[in-house]
Amino acid sequence: MMTADVLSAILVSGIVLGSGYALMASGLSLVWSTLGIFNFAHGVLMTLGAYVAWTVSDAAGLDFGLAAGIALTVATMVGAGILIERVIVRPFYNHRDFLLITVMTTLAAMIFMQKGIQLIWGARLKQLDPIMPGKIRLLQTTISAQEALIIIIAPLLLGLLWLFLSHSRIGRGIRAVGQNPDSARLIGIDVSLLFIITFALSAVLAGLTGVLLGSVRLLTPEFGAEPLVKALIVVIFGGLGSLGGTIVAAYLMGFLEAALVFLVGIYWAPSVIFLLLIVVLLVRPQGLLGKVVR
Repeated sequence: MMTADVLSAILVSGIVLGSGYALMASGLSLVWSTLGIFNFAHGVLMTLGAYVAWTVSDAAGLDFGLAAGIALTVATMVGAGILIERVIVRPFYNHRDFLLITVMTTLAAMIFMQKGIQLIWGARLKQLDPIMPGKIRLLQTTISAQEALIIIIAPLLLGLLWLFLSHSRIGRGIRAVGQNPDSARLIGIDVSLLFIITFALSAVLAGLTGVLLGSVRLLTPEFGAEPLVKALIVVIFGGLGSLGGTIVAAYLMGFLEAALVFLVGIYWAPSVIFLLLIVVLLVRPQGLLGKVVR
């Protein structure tokens, strides 16, 4: 029987998990809604961002190093996103099997980047210093202050992303390209430039997710592998091309995972989540807020 303390723990844990999944999946969803592809290198970008921040903060100390690490992470992520778009995606835009080829090229990029991270930083476990040390009491349960920061930062970043896509000229252009790139070209939109911006923005979201989670979880070269799988599930569950659906699905999955860990254990929870995803997609193939493709 669930007590009030257990329900509080599940609720808080679900919010923390959902916040991380929402940040990770929003970048993945942004690339899909604009270009119609899954960027399988998205998870290793999260890893790279965390390692860059760790390197700077470890070298310069917490007071100055963490801020400098975040700034350098953002700059690195912009460069990495642009590089991925220019080198492994752009050459195949006009290919008839564009979707299939980009699956292979982004998977290849993921493997190369993962091995590169291992060569540069080694396989030894690392951990970022928390931005907010200590613990706090929330809804009758105790969590780290860093987890509380994730709960606060995630909605703020997602809100800024929504404002950017809805009210800025570039954001509206990205949405137009996602709806119909050929029509966007006809009205004078620089589609190639917006593809670059989309990848850079997606990479920044992945990198910041890595920085936020890097002090909660231990860093390894495979740090972003599991979040990538969860982000893929969230994007499909929420509805392909629907950023709002992705965010809703992220928090729903966070609550579901937290409850399942309590009910069936940490090892069985992922299997049950996959089973429920299959059932949901059989009933509603377009996902929660996705549109039916005719």
